[in-house]
Amino acid sequence: MIVFEFKAKGTLRQYQQIDEALRITKFIRNKCLRFWMDNRGVKPYDLNKYTAVIANEFDFADKLNSSARQAAAERTAFAIKRFFDNCKAKIAGKKGYPKFQQDNRSVEYKLSGWKLSDDRKYIKFTDKCNIGQLKLIGTRDLHFYQIKQIKRVRIVKRSDGYYVQFCVDAERNIDTQPTGKTIGLDVGLNHFYTDSLGNTVENPRYLRKSEKALKRLQKQVSRKKKGSNNRKKAINRLGRKHLKVSRQRKDNAIKQALCVIKSNDLVAYEKLQVKNMVKNSKLAKSISDVSWSLFTQWLEYFGKIYSVSQSSEVHF
Repeated sequence: MIVFEFKAKGTLRQYQQIDEALRITKFIRNKCLRFWMDNRGVKPYDLNKYTAVIANEFDFADKLNSSARQAAAERTAFAIKRFFDNCKAKIAGKKGYPKFQQDNRSVEYKLSGWKLSDDRKYIKFTDKCNIGQLKLIGTRDLHFYQIKQIKRVRIVKRSDGYYVQFCVDAERNIDTQPTGKTIGLDVGLNHFYTDSLGNTVENPRYLRKSEKALKRLQKQVSRKKKGSNNRKKAINRLGRKHLKVSRQRKDNAIKQALCVIKSNDLVAYEKLQVKNMVKNSKLAKSISDVSWSLFTQWLEYFGKIYSVSQSSEVHF
């Protein structure tokens, strides 16, 4: 499955309708969770059926497309399954008991409720939420794929606007020539990683470099009156700064992982329990800032695409 993302351009009214769809999605998800709490033993199929009951009971819930309502129920089912899987695996600490959602930022459609224009530059949402047609801004070309290959469409809200994601059922494989090289990686805090040849990559420390700006923006939020428009604007500025740091981390992780994978036939790295390591209050911020998990995830992803062997149990 490949995910393509585009910036969505619309009117203020359309953005308000998207926010309404997000609120309905949150409502349905929370209603499904309450249904599970009151009726233990219900299956994911039962939750999907319950979304129709919600739509009949609440007129505003019926505005959302039926497939989008079912996708919201699937999110609840996934949270429940993850909780039980953690219990069976006897994971130490909290098991992730499902919680009611406070702030939903995405709504997902399946095969219905949307329609792409012939030039694939616009998408129209056809349910009763009346979002209408949005312009897609991005460099990806959807003409390479058939409409039937698009299995999911998401609208995602971020601090800097709204985005549309397309989940395409396709495989991505790239033919490469063997390099005859192998490498071992040791991630750390002083350096982003050190390889088995002694080469090091600098730790960019994006969060540390942005701490002063983040603290200043946080102070601006706390000084504004709760519920005021000025406070909402301050929260948006803070969110944009956090989003920038997050994107910097992701961009660095992708570039470093791609460079390593394209340069070697075998990559070995130590598998770290980051979840347990961040419990150290003195190192938690630095560990989160270096993004080890994100880096290893992209190593695995590019390793599959470029057919590079990987080992994650090596200790140096």
